[in-house]
Amino acid sequence: MARHSHPKARFAIMPRRYCQESPDAIASCELDDMVLLYHRPSGQTHMVISPVPEILATLDDGAALTAGEVHGELARLYDLGAAEAAEQLVEAHLTELTALGLVRIA
Repeated sequence: MARHSHPKARFAIMPRRYCQESPDAIASCELDDMVLLYHRPSGQTHMVISPVPEILATLDDGAALTAGEVHGELARLYDLGAAEAAEQLVEAHLTELTALGLVRIA
């Protein structure tokens, strides 16, 4: 049996893109420094604080954004400190929001 020599395939790792399931899947209510998010599809209510509402707001228009793009949008409005650390925090929040069903991977 002959062996074929194949050049090593190179795959670019594409960053995950996140989006909201649908614009009306989440109802929100502000209470002082906290925001209540009612997720209609699951019937669950989540209590969140900043930066979660701001992260969700960047995904409000149906865009599918990477954590870096979400960070970029937020950095235009807020002082987020060191970019690398802030982007990692945004990614962690997006991962948690995905696990809760409030955001999905596009």
